[in-house]
Amino acid sequence: MNDSEWWRKSVVYQVYPKSFNDSNDDGIGDIPGITEKLDYLKELGVDIIWLNPIYKSPQVDNGYDISNYREIYSKFGTMSDFQTLLKETHKRKMRLILDLVVNHTSSEHPWFKAAKSSKDDPHHDYYIWKDGDGKKLPNNWGSSFGGPTWEYVDKLGQYYLHLFAKQQPDLNWENPRVRQEVYNIMRFWLEKGVDGFRMDVISLLSKDPAYPDGPVIQNKAYGSYYKGAANGPKIHDYLQEMNREVLSKYDIVTVGETPHTGIDDAVKYTDAKRHELNMVFHFDHMHLDYDENGKFSTKRFKLSELKEVFTRWQNGMAQHNGWNSLYWSNHDQARPVTRFGADDSEWRTQSAKMLGTVLHMQQGTPFVYQGEELGMTNTRFTSIEDYQDIETKNIYHDFMENKKLGSDYTMKSIYLKSRDNARTPMPWSQAENAGFTKGTPWIKLNPNYKEINVQDTLRDKNSVFYYYQKLISLRHTLPIITNGKYVLLDKDNESTYSYLRESDKQVLFVAGNFTADKQIVQVPSSLREKDSQLIISNYETVENNNSTQIELPPYGAAVYLYDKK
Repeated sequence: MNDSEWWRKSVVYQVYPKSFNDSNDDGIGDIPGITEKLDYLKELGVDIIWLNPIYKSPQVDNGYDISNYREIYSKFGTMSDFQTLLKETHKRKMRLILDLVVNHTSSEHPWFKAAKSSKDDPHHDYYIWKDGDGKKLPNNWGSSFGGPTWEYVDKLGQYYLHLFAKQQPDLNWENPRVRQEVYNIMRFWLEKGVDGFRMDVISLLSKDPAYPDGPVIQNKAYGSYYKGAANGPKIHDYLQEMNREVLSKYDIVTVGETPHTGIDDAVKYTDAKRHELNMVFHFDHMHLDYDENGKFSTKRFKLSELKEVFTRWQNGMAQHNGWNSLYWSNHDQARPVTRFGADDSEWRTQSAKMLGTVLHMQQGTPFVYQGEELGMTNTRFTSIEDYQDIETKNIYHDFMENKKLGSDYTMKSIYLKSRDNARTPMPWSQAENAGFTKGTPWIKLNPNYKEINVQDTLRDKNSVFYYYQKLISLRHTLPIITNGKYVLLDKDNESTYSYLRESDKQVLFVAGNFTADKQIVQVPSSLREKDSQLIISNYETVENNNSTQIELPPYGAAVYLYDKK
């Protein structure tokens, strides 16, 4: 690993600015509020802070609809506030990366307003248009947020493409002027000193020029656009051009969000010899609890399937010079303690620590989503009116009005999968509104903030926070966590997840119990009778019986370090 690959042994902390900390008590988190909490993040030990979009936006999709890429959303603060945040982050020897959203803009962006005004406007070709009569759609693609991906503009006799909300028209990356506009935006922020980008749905930039109909899946009214939009024919050309013209000129990190991407494509994105990105987010483990209705299901994942996904990505990327990003959750996903662990009061803390252990000991760059280090849980809102997320609201109406699934099932699936689970305000204390704001929060708080909050967590030496702090410290001090080969053990076991990390001189043995019962984990014969050191566990004592097996308590986790002799 050379100095330019500092991101390989880094840990990223994701901040959702709207919900992190409100400094001016208007109910909305802001940039000065993030600056106020930098010492908290420094104490946790993270290396990189990733901010969800902070740009000017009508907020149809909480900032992923950008109307000006060079201006800060006024509710979040000013450019001066941002530069103070960047300076204070760097002063604490941490880095800051921004969300780059360039598959689409807001429909309020001046480019799109001009594009919609006339076919002859120079900006018309900045977006993707198809001639039509308003009666027959160009193809059967369905938007991620419901309805078709095509919106008709009667004045032009054309449809424009929007893979997401109709207020998020897709940019036409075939147009070299669009690409240069994007590169200039990137330079604008890099020249200010930002340390890289998380790139939103970057695998969707290149569309199949034939725009083929997609398969109709998950009982949806429209076809899936992934067949014609994910990992398209020119995507690697675009990213190599982006790297050549912009990324290679700076000492930065890039992570691409790549929906519908398998290992073969992921390797192309991340192989250093190809000069594209440093790492990508895949979604294979996020899809394990989908059912015939897609993401909004009540299905529970199978541990053997989870292990298969992680192992396939660990080995597949390592074999081909790729690099993994490791995550349990983000701003689009449910809380991992509810989804993959146990969020009841008895086992919440232990299962949060166990999940952290199993993930952080793998090869890749871990991402911690705000509140994960507290063991935050999903929020059970009783009314659809309490939800703010556009996807959630559309699903509610689809399930209730079109699929007739009933209120009980619909609200349970929303409780389990709504993106708003990740977006409830960060609980800083037991004070009113959890210390997030003295105003009215833009979204309701999780009612359990009296039990789960930063102030109480920092007072408890056995809290999830200090356990994550130790996981992060181990990554910084033990090279085997960055470089060791991954080897899965006991792949069909539905109760425990155990694996090895191996280097020339050392072996890590990692084991996690995904149940509320005691479980026995066998130590590989190659490690028996060797001296071992317990380097981290979420219990004070873990029985290691004659080095042949380990007894893991409920939701227990343990990591042993062995020297090869």
